Amino acid sequence: MNAEEIRNYCLLKPEVIEGLPFGEETLVFKVKNKIFLLLSLYSNPLQFNVKCDPEWAIELRQQYDNIIPGYHMNKKHWNTIIINNNINNKILKEMIDHSYMLVSKSKK
Repeated sequence: MNAEEIRNYCLLKPEVIEGLPFGEETLVFKVKNKIFLLLSLYSNPLQFNVKCDPEWAIELRQQYDNIIPGYHMNKKHWNTIIINNNINNKILKEMIDHSYMLVSKSKK
């Protein structure tokens, strides 16, 4: 997936808004005014942060070298995904969906 595909995929979800609250380098996607994905627009290779169940976060990090603890985020609950050919689009979308669901269902 490229940045535009990630953006379009996120915006298809109900109640999602996008913005640049941290400057022009990071596109932020929110649901219910809470962040579920941060997309680094100028990183090469492309990368993004998503929220993740702590147990699944560890599994993903063990399975993929290009999934690391969330950059500038709570390392227990966030992963940074560095996009390369090791992760197919289906898995990328699953991680985006998972993050969206975690955040949209949270009460805080």
